[in-house]
Amino acid sequence: MNDHLFSQLPQPLDYADSLLAWFTRLGIDGDEATLPQLCVTAAVQLSQCELAQLYWRDEATGQLHLIAQHLSGELSLGDQARNADFQHEQLLHYVLDQRCALSLEDLAHSVYETGFLPASALPWQSLSCVPLLGRHAGITGLLLCAGQRVRSLQFYAPSLGLLGRFALSQLGFFRRMRALPNASPAAPRESLARLTYGLIGNSPAMDETYRLIGKVLNTSYTVLLRGETGTGKEVVARAIHACGARSSKAFVVQNCAAFPEGLLESELFGYRKGAFTGAERNHIGLFDAAHGGTLLLDEIGDMPLALQAKILRVLQEGEIRPLGATAAHKVDVRIIAATHRDLAAMVAAGSFREDLYYRLAQFPIELPALRERGGDVLLLARQFSQNACAALGRTPVEWSGAALDQLSSHAFPGNVRELKCLVERAVLLCDDAVILPVHLSLSPAPADMSFDATLRQRLERVERVFLLDCLHKNRGNRTRTARELGVARRTLLYRLARLNIPCGDARGEG
Repeated sequence: MNDHLFSQLPQPLDYADSLLAWFTRLGIDGDEATLPQLCVTAAVQLSQCELAQLYWRDEATGQLHLIAQHLSGELSLGDQARNADFQHEQLLHYVLDQRCALSLEDLAHSVYETGFLPASALPWQSLSCVPLLGRHAGITGLLLCAGQRVRSLQFYAPSLGLLGRFALSQLGFFRRMRALPNASPAAPRESLARLTYGLIGNSPAMDETYRLIGKVLNTSYTVLLRGETGTGKEVVARAIHACGARSSKAFVVQNCAAFPEGLLESELFGYRKGAFTGAERNHIGLFDAAHGGTLLLDEIGDMPLALQAKILRVLQEGEIRPLGATAAHKVDVRIIAATHRDLAAMVAAGSFREDLYYRLAQFPIELPALRERGGDVLLLARQFSQNACAALGRTPVEWSGAALDQLSSHAFPGNVRELKCLVERAVLLCDDAVILPVHLSLSPAPADMSFDATLRQRLERVERVFLLDCLHKNRGNRTRTARELGVARRTLLYRLARLNIPCGDARGEG
């Protein structure tokens, strides 16, 4: 890589260091399923933009398809965007036709149409779109970054072009290998550095969650998500669907505690006209609505026993019979169940079917409580505040050290849901662009509260949260983090190793 590639960028040596780390990660950790997501995640972090998109161009038809998008921490794509052909969009067509990068500093006064960009609370202000060349000098795709403030992105284009070109070349290699005669589908390789599936967190507890998601992602296994209320079970279910093979089909959610037994059955299985009083037309149930996709049965522990038997039949036979119908029909639905209850205890008490429990628990994932996730509290708080500011149409707020200390010491019995509501309220109360303890309204911990940790463990817990927050602010760059903390880089590396903060977290995820 030439020196001039980075000379116009702020802190060029740090940028080159981060870029090299992402090339390494794409080469080592990327497979056919994860490469596009890794690429857009890298583009967002390197360019410091809110949006990155990776397009793949079909050389045979010329169609341009959006294969990955990173928007405000989310990696999922809607069905409409995934299936659309973007080759005729004015801006994208210009880049394809001219075979050169296009960077715009002020989209509000640009002649280019940008209606294809995803909707956002704040307007898109700057943009850079780079053509990605393939082996025979043909354009294999585009990499696009867009930001919500007026700034120049042109100096990021050369390096991001190299990154996107490498990602698509690797993707093409995997696809060619899969197409070889007698080639067996290769299982995704275990990532040495974590792929987060659009979720937020870099604690050891979340690392285990990511590992389990990666194992079950491209299988047909039934998944049972267990965890306390507010731990994000639906968010994880959506991630499994969005990053898996069924992502182009529907994701349907049904809370089993929200309806009485008779109404829940008709919602799930549907009914035929005349099946009961008031059934004046045929009604499609949620199993049919989720055909080809995923159905999340939330709060499965609250499902009545009589209905549990019918759910078991669906899992065993893959067929349903709507109320009032004379015959059953097949459905292709992946079921994910979620509960905060102890289903094994309910089985012992006779309030949950044992056979259904073992069928649902084919692949259980226990989601950690927020108090078990260390520095993730601060990562989540910053993300929630950014989202809240975007929704309110205001500039991002900062966090005072005292407010962060309060968050770090709070137990959060309501877990991530409680934190999200707390942060959104604080953003609304904050008038001076800095969140203070008074905006959080957290009660101090009782003086006589008992702890199951030694003094050293408690101090290390606080230090770990502090280091992770500094790394996050510096986008994972350890040199800048050490400089901000006023310590030698080797001292920082020693503390990271001592506190079990992997270097991959510091480098790639921030």
